[in-house]
Amino acid sequence: MMSVRLSRLGMRAAAVLLGAVTLTAQQPPAAPPAAPPQDPAQPAAQVPTPAKDPSKPDFATVTSLVSTDVIPRDGAGQFLADLKREEFLVVEDGVEQTVASLTLVHGGRYFNLAAPPPAPVEEGMVLPPPRPVNDAAGRIFLLFVDDLHLDFRNTPRIRDLFKKISTELIHDGDMFGIVSTGPSSISVDLTYDRRRLDESIKKISGSALKPKDILEQPNGQQGNQELRYRAHVAFSTAFDLMRELEKVQNRRKALVYVSNGYDFDPFPQGRLQRDSLYGYNQTGMDPRDPAAVTNRQGQQFADADLARELADLTRAANRANATIYTIDPRGLVGGAEMDDEVDMVEWNNYVRKTQDSMRVLAEETGGIAIVNQNDFVKALKKIDAETSDYYVLGYYSSNPDPTRKRRQIEVKVKRPGVSVWARKGYALKTPKDDEKSK
Repeated sequence: MMSVRLSRLGMRAAAVLLGAVTLTAQQPPAAPPAAPPQDPAQPAAQVPTPAKDPSKPDFATVTSLVSTDVIPRDGAGQFLADLKREEFLVVEDGVEQTVASLTLVHGGRYFNLAAPPPAPVEEGMVLPPPRPVNDAAGRIFLLFVDDLHLDFRNTPRIRDLFKKISTELIHDGDMFGIVSTGPSSISVDLTYDRRRLDESIKKISGSALKPKDILEQPNGQQGNQELRYRAHVAFSTAFDLMRELEKVQNRRKALVYVSNGYDFDPFPQGRLQRDSLYGYNQTGMDPRDPAAVTNRQGQQFADADLARELADLTRAANRANATIYTIDPRGLVGGAEMDDEVDMVEWNNYVRKTQDSMRVLAEETGGIAIVNQNDFVKALKKIDAETSDYYVLGYYSSNPDPTRKRRQIEVKVKRPGVSVWARKGYALKTPKDDEKSK
């Protein structure tokens, strides 16, 4: 019953927010000086190439505008706001690309340096323009509260973190939405109203499984089933958000992902010792039973399963040209609590794995992982700077291999002494991605 309740809460909250994201995608940005380039980098339209030889299959070619955020800095770490289109060099899978569009966002304001060809007009409902704001920073922040993986004992600390996010990161003119994965039941549509965030902060409450709960939970062939289910709800909710963010144009998109992270096989020796102590494991099977042995062997692939889930989410984020900034509100993690009843070595391994999962989500999407540190204000200011000053560069892919699903991108600046941050690549949609998004 608990699992069913969590599923309904997390998915219902995501569905409401996804509708708001889609609506925003159909609206122009809030009073920008010029129209920024199209986004994102995913094959919105695929045109079959007629086969010249009937014995050879047809291939699909990418015709949509591929865009990526680019942050160039000089040797002193200062953002360069005076670059021209001809100073950028873009290479996809070793093939130089022609820059079709370039937009500078400096201090949160748009400057269109090279506009792409106009997009075709889509038929459908004509929506009214959004309410203009005094300071149209043009950023979109989605605040992801993974309360299924946040310790209840840290609830005051978590709420304090979100208050810092409200004051240090989100400014007037920014749009934000907030959604939770579990019992906090938070779902706020994209809005400019800061009061909605203040109201949501009061509702945040951690509900993660305690180490003692994990040890006592029954294990199946894939380990702790409740633990896997909670992770599935979190990843599915985040994946659906990324799928909808592919439709959002013209704005910097950042997902602030607040969680304690993931480990699909925590405290393995502790669980084995508990099974041996009672003579039977939590499923009621004798530990010597072949089925019980199979269950333990199946858990050997827990790390691979987690890596696959993380890879699916980061690929979806890169297709949407969205950056994930992960925050672990535990800060500097010490030892386990006395009532957790876990070995210190296993506790340290558990903390390391959960923190590593947060690092992967951030690093593979060009974000920052705020883990194992207490100075949240300094880290939030860095995120603020990265999302306020950047270029949006677009090109139409001329990749010579249309069957290549994963594309590597390298962006350079011809001016000497300039370091460039840009996403490393993107992946075309596969049938697996379409099936996952259903």
